Amino acid sequence: MTPDPNTSLIKSLEEILDLERAALVEGDLDLLTHMAPEKEKLIGSINDLHVRDSNELSRVQNKVERNQALLNSAAEGIRAVAGRMAEIRRIRQEFSTYGADGQRSGFPVRGHAKMEKRA
Repeated sequence: MTPDPNTSLIKSLEEILDLERAALVEGDLDLLTHMAPEKEKLIGSINDLHVRDSNELSRVQNKVERNQALLNSAAEGIRAVAGRMAEIRRIRQEFSTYGADGQRSGFPVRGHAKMEKRA
């Protein structure tokens, strides 16, 4: 009895999705980029088979949705870090204060400003 090609493709995709989840949880974004071509290839192969409904595809769909939520969270975290780093760069380049009139005034910082804390 030969193995069903649909089942082996779906199993392979499930393994990739499990690895993708582990990489997302561990924050290994480099590994994600290496897995993407294989994942896309498997999804394309499954789509070409025109399999409509199966318990296996339902499991895969659940894993895809789970991973998409993790990917969205990771992207949101990266955007937050990028925004915070931009704010830190801006703070290092300019000292801002508000005057009595409520207007913000910015003063460029010369060189590498260092703040020293003394006890």
